[in-house]
Amino acid sequence: MQKSKKPSDSLTVMTNMVLPNETNHLGNMFGGELLARMDRAASIAGTRHSGNVVVTASVNHVSFSKSIPEGGIVVLEAKVSRAFSTSMEVYVDVWLDDPINQEKVYTNSGIYTFVAVDENGKPVRIPGLEPETELEIERFAAAQRRKELSLILSGRMKPTDSIELKKLFLGE
Repeated sequence: MQKSKKPSDSLTVMTNMVLPNETNHLGNMFGGELLARMDRAASIAGTRHSGNVVVTASVNHVSFSKSIPEGGIVVLEAKVSRAFSTSMEVYVDVWLDDPINQEKVYTNSGIYTFVAVDENGKPVRIPGLEPETELEIERFAAAQRRKELSLILSGRMKPTDSIELKKLFLGE
């Protein structure tokens, strides 16, 4: 197994047009349709990073800030934002692309957690991640805080055992 990879190694770009059967009564893409596409793009990014089959462990956050109309060209960009021992966080950015006017509008984002598994469905170790850009470094750090918060809320970590959250809230 390779020691570590860069987020760009997992970059997955999916481009599709929104068809009439993928829209709601307002003529905009169904949120569920977009979520399915985001999950697929994130899954491919996770597979590229880990070199294994991955399964969705959670959808940590999705925000919808702009509707995507019928006929719109949707571009999803997914890449691993943090790798842990067997799991990884994948960030998906969604854009509405207008090639005629040469404009690209940011519509939403999502954060997913995947676990790499073997042929028996058992978790396997994955390579680490070395962020390069300022945005990748920011997302890398935030992923640790999200993981700690998730562990605390699920009762699998005591707040006093947190590293990043103690720094954030207590200045330790």
